[in-house]
Amino acid sequence: MKKILLLLANGFEAVEASVFTDVLGWNKWEGDGTTEVVTVGLHQQLQCTWNFNVTPEKILHEISLEDFDALAIPGGFEEAGFYDDAFSEEFQAVVRHFDEHKKPIATICVASLILGHSGILHNRKATTYNHPTSKRLAQLQSYGANIVNERIVRTEHIITSSNPGTAFDVAFSLLEMLTSAENTKKVKDLMGFNS
Repeated sequence: MKKILLLLANGFEAVEASVFTDVLGWNKWEGDGTTEVVTVGLHQQLQCTWNFNVTPEKILHEISLEDFDALAIPGGFEEAGFYDDAFSEEFQAVVRHFDEHKKPIATICVASLILGHSGILHNRKATTYNHPTSKRLAQLQSYGANIVNERIVRTEHIITSSNPGTAFDVAFSLLEMLTSAENTKKVKDLMGFNS
């Protein structure tokens, strides 16, 4: 069984978290059955970007990072306090652990800024929210990342993406990294993505 740590900052976007629970959940029941997602945060109660409350299964200090095979992080909004948790030393330590052990790390939209803040994207290709009105690409570049203007950028074991519209593709990319292209194709087909 592959365990995926779904790391939730206060102020995260619910839809960006739900693609991981859905795709990896479909795989658990309808695919090869090898993936299990555990939702983890710093607080007993988290509030999503638009006032949707979520209770994570575990608090970060209750888990052992060695028990997990991959890390998934949804983005969120500054106005909702996302970066308070996202840039915390606790989150940074999680990111560095997965990078040091070369375990898959999948981020959606501005969640890649967490990786940048931790230092792991220095001299690595990456992207983040890339709308022309946004300052986030420049922010990611300030961490030493090599900006690539693509929807999804995969560098070694790390996936970064440019907006919420990439969410399902990121989740399927993570599933493929954890299982196989053939299995991922099967799950996509069952979920209606190949029609």
